[in-house]
Amino acid sequence: MRDRVIDLLAPAVQAARDAGRTPIAVDGTLGMGGHTQQMLRRFEDLVVVGIDRDPHALRMAGERLEGLADRLIPFHGTYDQVPEALAAAGVDRMDAALYDLGVSSYQLDARERGFAYSYDAPLDMRMDTDAAYTAADLVAEAEESELRSLIRRYGEEKFAGPIARAIVRARAERALTTTGELVDVIRSAVPAAAGAKGGHPAKRTFQALRIAVNDELDLLEAAVPAVLDRLHVGGRVVVMSYHSLEDRIAKRHLGEWATSTAPPNFPVVLEEHEPVVKILTRGTEKPTSGEIAENPRASSVKVRAAEKIRKSRGTR
Repeated sequence: MRDRVIDLLAPAVQAARDAGRTPIAVDGTLGMGGHTQQMLRRFEDLVVVGIDRDPHALRMAGERLEGLADRLIPFHGTYDQVPEALAAAGVDRMDAALYDLGVSSYQLDARERGFAYSYDAPLDMRMDTDAAYTAADLVAEAEESELRSLIRRYGEEKFAGPIARAIVRARAERALTTTGELVDVIRSAVPAAAGAKGGHPAKRTFQALRIAVNDELDLLEAAVPAVLDRLHVGGRVVVMSYHSLEDRIAKRHLGEWATSTAPPNFPVVLEEHEPVVKILTRGTEKPTSGEIAENPRASSVKVRAAEKIRKSRGTR
């Protein structure tokens, strides 16, 4: 899948070269630097601005990409901070953007980060370890109605009500500070038959808490239009999402920018109403069985891509 993603971005790199400028790409989710490493190796004139909110990930990516550091500009921040990241690189626009959403393998495997429900660890879930608010804080402070709402909305969990009630009952007796404690509470609220059919009973609740703690969906709502606005004409964006909530946001924003804003049946469509991007993927692209065998965690990935075909509406 990584090769396919880089292939989708390649014409944007060439468009920058044809325009006589150094190609600039933004890796909005730098992580451990895998995608950036491949881009830098394939495109020897490319400069990548790598955004990540996790200072540990930035450090590890820097170590991994040490030999390519002259073409990497790391930026500690969230993936909606596109103007700020570009400004740090001394530019205001980019030619390519890649957003590989979700939790990195490093974060899942680092037990102390508290993202996984498969082993006991501190109930943390912060992508930015400098941030103050943890999943333990959320579980301790949120009203039952808020817990029910976010578990249903962000986790798409049909047992959100019983889970929220169980959390409130449990925390009245003692604080929930570890993933193991929370898993036990969730198990008590989810019917055993449902857990057997739908995977681990805590999966959806953990996803919901992680999204809420890190404000992931609101940031993505801001990030997609920010990226599209800052692309050069001929630039491309690729979004890799891992659950339906992320994919819906990407689909909606890309679709809006790919649609004319002229009134229906309007006889003449003025340029300012023309679509700004064209969609490059038919629906979503998904990994092959071979790619899933190589990386099982990528089994749910959905890829959408678009190319900017004219300037953003409202710009000259």
